[in-house]
Amino acid sequence: MTFSNLLIQWYLQNKRDLPWRNTTNPYPIWLSEIILQQTRVAQGTPYFYNFLNQFPTVNHLAQADEQQVLKLWQGLGYYSRARNLHQTAQYIVNELDGIFPNSYAGLLRLKGIGEYTAAAIASFAYNEPVPVVDGNVFRVLSRYFGIESDISLGKTKKEFTALAAELLPKDQPALFNQAIMEFGALQCVPKSPSCEDCIFNTSCVALQKGLVGELPVKSKKLKVSHRYFNYIVVTDTNGNTKLQQRTDKGIWYNLYEFPLIETQKEEGFETIAPLIQNDASFGASVISIQEVNPISIVHKLSHQHLHIKFWKVTLDGALDDGVTDQQLKAFPFPIVIHNFIEDVWAK
Repeated sequence: MTFSNLLIQWYLQNKRDLPWRNTTNPYPIWLSEIILQQTRVAQGTPYFYNFLNQFPTVNHLAQADEQQVLKLWQGLGYYSRARNLHQTAQYIVNELDGIFPNSYAGLLRLKGIGEYTAAAIASFAYNEPVPVVDGNVFRVLSRYFGIESDISLGKTKKEFTALAAELLPKDQPALFNQAIMEFGALQCVPKSPSCEDCIFNTSCVALQKGLVGELPVKSKKLKVSHRYFNYIVVTDTNGNTKLQQRTDKGIWYNLYEFPLIETQKEEGFETIAPLIQNDASFGASVISIQEVNPISIVHKLSHQHLHIKFWKVTLDGALDDGVTDQQLKAFPFPIVIHNFIEDVWAK
C-alpha cells in the first residue's frame, strides 16, 4: 500500500470529529484556519463556536464593529489575525458580492491569507489539488523521508511543497491534506512520538536512523526582547478608572489598556511613584499609590517577554473621561489585563 493510501486509511480510523470538517462552506473553513494559526485545537474550538454564533455568515462579520471582533478574539493573541479577518470579511462583502474566491490563486489575494491557508481553503472547500504544508506536514515528511534540510529556509519550503504535491492523490486532495496534518497532530508529534505504534515504523527513515528527535531541522532562533510595563490603575471619587487605546502599530494594536509607564528595566516604588505623582493627565491629585504585584508578571509573546506590574492609584477628584465598572466589560483587552480586571480589580 502506498504512503498516501496508508495515511488516508489511518485518518479515516483515527480522525477527530472537528466541526469545520463537516462542511465545504468556505466561511467556517476560513474562520477555523485563521483561529488555529498559532493556536491549539482545544483552545481554538470554543472561539470557533463563539464566532459562528455571533457572526453566522461573512456578511454578519463584515457588518460588525472592530471592537466587537477584538473583544470576541480576546485571549487568542496575535490580534492582527482578528483585524485581518474583519477587514477581509468586509472586502469579500463589499468588493466580491459576499462570494469567496473559489481557487487557490484567488484566495491568495485576500488579506491575512498566505500559502498555507489558501491551500487549506481551496482543498477543503473546493477539493482543488493543492498541497497543504504546515508544521505538522514538515515533521511527517522530514521524518518519513529522512530529509535534513533546514525548514527555516525558503528553498526548503519549496522542496517540501513539491514533495507533498507528488504524494497528493489528485482525486482525494482534501482527504490527503486532512490526513497528513492529523497524523502530525496526533501520531507524529514533536516530542516523544509513539513510534512503536506507528503505521510507518518499518519504512520511516528517521526511525531507522535514530533521527526522530532531530527532525525536522530548524536552525533559526527567534530573538526575544524584554520590555517592562507598569500599568497605572486609577480610581477616582466616583469609582471610575481610566483607559487608553493602543494606537501604535505593534503588539495589541487597537486594544485597550490602563495608562502605561514603560521603563528600561524592572523598577520599584521609589522610581514609579514620582512618575505617577507628576502625571497631569489624571486631572486630580493622587492620594495613594499601591504596588499590586511586587514581582512582575511575565507575559510571553513569540518575540517579546513583557514584565508587567500593576499600580493601584487613588485620586481625590473625578476623571474627565472615567470609565465605569460596567463599561469596562465591553472593551477588548490583552488577556493579561483582562485577567487582572477579573481577578483583582473586580474584587
